[in-house]
Amino acid sequence: MTHWADVAALRAEHPCLSVLDDALHARDGKFYTSAGISAGMDLALSLVEEDLGRAAALAVAKRMVLFLKRPGGQRQFSSELLAQSLDIGQMASACALSVRSLYRKLREEAGLTPARLRLEVACMLLEQPGMMVKQVARESGHGTQYNLRRAFAAQLGVLPSEYQARFACTGASGG
Repeated sequence: MTHWADVAALRAEHPCLSVLDDALHARDGKFYTSAGISAGMDLALSLVEEDLGRAAALAVAKRMVLFLKRPGGQRQFSSELLAQSLDIGQMASACALSVRSLYRKLREEAGLTPARLRLEVACMLLEQPGMMVKQVARESGHGTQYNLRRAFAAQLGVLPSEYQARFACTGASGG
């Protein structure tokens, strides 16, 4: 397990390892690991819960103003990968590739699909002040709020409005 930004490199450098790409923290026997600094706090809370029970872990979480268990995995926090052109055909054309080659290249080199890139753009847009979910759906290439909700639920385990409420720079809006 590693931070989402380092998954592809870790897999490439150590192909014999089983790399978890969406967990916030994990345990393998006596070894524990987390995906980053905040995920380390999640891990610490889980260790408190393991040793002292849920009530103690909840008390620590409240004291530190943290979720006892954050919903979703680390994929919901990735907004590094952005695209200007979100239609798959346009993306392929801009890269001078066929659609099939674009899928293959994205998987090989970035571990992503065009659908994942659209989701990354949607996350970035939802973090911007004043963005409406309907507008984000349209601008990220999902077309409708329904399609955007389906993508978020399937890939991140949260609704776009929940993501926006957690990560928007100022006042969340939309639905």
